[in-house]
Order: sequence, then structure tokens, then C-alpha cells
Amino acid sequence: MPVDGSTEPFFAFGTDDLAKLDAIREALLDPSPRRIGRLDQWGLADEYEIYAEIGQYTELVITTADGTQLDASLSVPRNLAPGQTCPAVVLPAPLISIGHRAYLGMLSRWAQGGYVVLAYSQRGLAKSTGEIHVAGPQDVADAGEVIDWLVGQSQVDANRIGFFGASYGAGTSLLAAARDRRIKVVAGTSAWADLFTSLYENGTRHLAAFEALVTLFGEDRCSPEFREIIQKIRANTIDEEVSEFARVRSPRTYLSDYNDSATPVLLTTSWHETIFSVPAVIDFHTNLTGPKTLLIQVGDHGNAELPGLAGLPAKPTDMAYRWMDHFLGGTAGNGAPPRFDVRSEYMFNSLSDVRHPSWDAYALPAVRFHLGDAPAGQSDGLLAADKPQAGWTRSVKATGKGTNIVVAPKLVQTGLAERLGLPHVYRTADTDRGLAAVFATAPLEQASRVRGDLALRVTVKAQQADATIVAYLLDLDPATGRATIITHAPYTFTDQPAGQATTVTFPLQPADYVVATGHQLQLVIDTHDPFFGYDNVLLPVFTLDITSPTGAESYLDIPLHPID
Repeated sequence: MPVDGSTEPFFAFGTDDLAKLDAIREALLDPSPRRIGRLDQWGLADEYEIYAEIGQYTELVITTADGTQLDASLSVPRNLAPGQTCPAVVLPAPLISIGHRAYLGMLSRWAQGGYVVLAYSQRGLAKSTGEIHVAGPQDVADAGEVIDWLVGQSQVDANRIGFFGASYGAGTSLLAAARDRRIKVVAGTSAWADLFTSLYENGTRHLAAFEALVTLFGEDRCSPEFREIIQKIRANTIDEEVSEFARVRSPRTYLSDYNDSATPVLLTTSWHETIFSVPAVIDFHTNLTGPKTLLIQVGDHGNAELPGLAGLPAKPTDMAYRWMDHFLGGTAGNGAPPRFDVRSEYMFNSLSDVRHPSWDAYALPAVRFHLGDAPAGQSDGLLAADKPQAGWTRSVKATGKGTNIVVAPKLVQTGLAERLGLPHVYRTADTDRGLAAVFATAPLEQASRVRGDLALRVTVKAQQADATIVAYLLDLDPATGRATIITHAPYTFTDQPAGQATTVTFPLQPADYVVATGHQLQLVIDTHDPFFGYDNVLLPVFTLDITSPTGAESYLDIPLHPID
């Protein structure tokens, strides 16, 4: 099954949303009855009549010290008293062709909350000049110059400046907040915390997502440094230069800076995020010591905040309004104070709302399920929480094609369907057991919840060096044969010679999932998923043995507990 990430942007505004944003922009630039009246088809005419009375919108260019021109827009409150100043929020753009205009749907809400709003497209993105540095030191310096320009506006209170960003804008915002103490509060949706682990998980490249990112950036617009990194990642040359490139662009690198300044940090991510590492975001949040909150939702990158960017209610943007209000003194939110906790939805119910004070309080303790051989007359091995099972071997063929199980048939879009309660369905009965090893629990006697961290220990002996496995945990309804994915993780046996048995323990992506009574958990260990990049090219087909030797028996730790 192919993975399609080439045609869908990470922030996939629909045709109607794009038309709405275009109409909002026209009404902001020319608040005439004709322009504002056009918004009536979306029920927005009254809202932007109010904006025309209380705010003024202009589009401008901010020129940096090196001559780069940053495309930007500014919204300022009207009718301020002499000397009156306002809080300000800066919005660096997500990775989308319309750049900072992706935030147009939020402007009315910010304006009604009394904010000055400066949105801009980072260098090389959309209509801004210069080269793309991927939230590098130059982009952080640009953010500082944007603040310099902003505090020169008479309406701005220089002591009340916050940054909000989605995706690429989240990374820019977080990294700027680590280095510039003038940023008093930051909120990042679909954020990243560690760029290296986002690109390179358990020795395995996230190549499909990386190539989709490069396509959206436009390789010809990237800096020479970034173009060299692109070629190295494609060639699987993951050296110190790649590591350092990612390190300086990772908010987790600057943890001590956030903690020293006690900068309030709001983070959001998604359970099936295919672009950035979810465990890294959770770890980053856990180790922050200042005011903080974390939201984890159903879906994939950017899915949950899209409605909010377009001006509709959405948890990420609604939380961001309250976050800024609390620390900057605006009134864009609903008046409720923010909560400093871990908030989540469970799969695949986007209307669910679960809260705990911390990740440690949120995650359930793991239950160890031992991998066992298939009973006589059956093809699948066992997952049983009884005692270690040693002495068995399951042999599979690595052909470079894999099975019908994949991380996501379409980057981002598969997650969007999950938010609508329509997860992708797999028929694991059709999974080729010659290409993957399958293990299953007995049907659950009562509904149970998987919530927290998972880890797999397994011993593998491959006929080829640097072999890769991909582990998937699925929820199977045996009555229908329909299965949905709960979590996954790859592992590449880097620098392991052919024919050597190697025992590894590695984490799967964390999860929050409710398993119905009578369903089974299935573990599928495959050798290929088009989402990842491989070096399995020496032999077109080779054998990979999955074993469980005495003293290193294979198991899967699952935080599975009955629902009260």
C-alpha cells in the first residue's frame, strides 16, 4: 500500500476555507459594505463590521538588517486613548503557500480581545524573500528584528508580547522564545521539540514526511546548508553535521533557557502525528518547570487547529486565546482561566476530553504481554500476560514491499479522517504471514483502555546488515475482521552484521485508545513501510528471523487496563 504525501499540504485548507480567507482579507483591506457583505455567505458579515469599527488592518514589509523582506500584516485597535498601549501577539507562518495569511481567520478574535497582531512569513516562505533556513539561527534573529519593529509602534506594550504559531510557525515561536526574553508567553500547535528524533526514529529515517516537507519548502528556495542536509538525509548519511543542524533547531536543546525565564509554554500535538516526534513533545513538556500545558488530540499534523485558523471553534486555538489572555491581559478568550495540565482526546473520539495534572499521572502502568509461538494448527503467535515464552522462531521475508499494514495511507489526510471518526480499516486476515509475524491476545473480557507508553523487546537475526522492522499494534474486531491502528514504531539494526542475533528494546508511539469488549490486540512485525527510508538494497529478498531466546524473551509492554 503506497503512502501519498506528495499532493496534500500539511495545512490542507479546503477550497471553501481558502475562499473565505481571501474574502476576509479583502474586507480587512477595504471594509466597504460590498466587501463585508460578501462574508455573509459564511455568517461573518456582522463580525467584520465590528472589526471595521474596532481594528485597522494593513499589509507591509519588514526589512531585516541583511536586506531580507519579510511579508507581514498588522492589526491594531482603533480609538485608543492618548498613551494607551495594548498587548501584542506575533504569528510566524505555518508551512503553507499563503504564508501568514493562514491566520486571517483569527484576526477578529484577537482584535476583539484588544491585541495588536503582527503576522509574518519567515524568510524564503510565501512572499518573503531570502532562503529557507528551517527555523535556524537566522530565523530566530529575524524574529528578534520583528519584535524590534513591533515595539516601535506606539500602540504596543513592550512588556506584553507573546508568540503563537502553528507547525513551522510553532517551531519558530518556541525557538524565538528560548532566546528572546521580550517574549513573555508562547503557544505552539502541532509543535516539534526535537527535530532529530522527528527525522530519525530508532535509526530509521522518516523519509516520506521529510520529502513532503522539502516539496512544500521548495528545494530551490532552501539555503545551501539546508540543501546539503537534504542530500545527506536522502543518502542516509546521518552524521554530526545532520545532528548539529537538528540540534540547534530543537526547542528541547534550550530547556534550561525556558526554565530560567519561566516562560509559559502551551504545546499541542496529535496521537498519529506523522511529521514530528510525539514522545519528544511529551518529554519536553514534562521537563519544563514554568507554567505549561499540553494538548494531545485525535488525528495527524495540523488537523485539529485548522478550523481555529479559519475562524471556527477549535481546542488548540481556543486554549491559545485563553493562554495569551492570562499572561498578557487581553480578552480574546471566553473568560475562563487556562489549566496547567495534560489534556487529551482518546482515539477516535474527537469530542472526548480527558485531563490529568501531568503525563506521569496520565499514563497508566504497563502490563507485560509475552510473545509466544503459534498454537498447533494456527498461524499467529500469542500475546499473553502470563509468563515468558522462549525457544520459538518466526521467519519472514524482506522483499522491499511490505504488507497491507502501513503507518498512514496518506500523510495528514488519514489523520483528518480519524478526527471525523473514520479511521482507516485494515483487514489483517489478508496480511501476508510470509512477510510479517503476527501475534494476538485472546478476546478482551471487558472494555479496556490503552493509555500511555509502550515498548517492544524482540530478538532479530537478519541475513542482511542494517535490516529494519516496523511494529504495529492494532485493534481487531474478530467478528468483522476489521482492524484499526493504535500505534507503531520502526527500528533499524544499524551497524549490525548479517546473521547476528540482536536483542533490542524500543518504544512505540504513546497512545490513548479504548478497546471494546471482545476485541483483540494484534501485534504485526513487518519489514517495510513506505513511510520510512531503508538501506535494505544488498539483497533483493532476504530472510529475517524473529526469536525469543532464553533470558531475553520477547515481550510487548502495553498500558492496558479495564475501564471501570
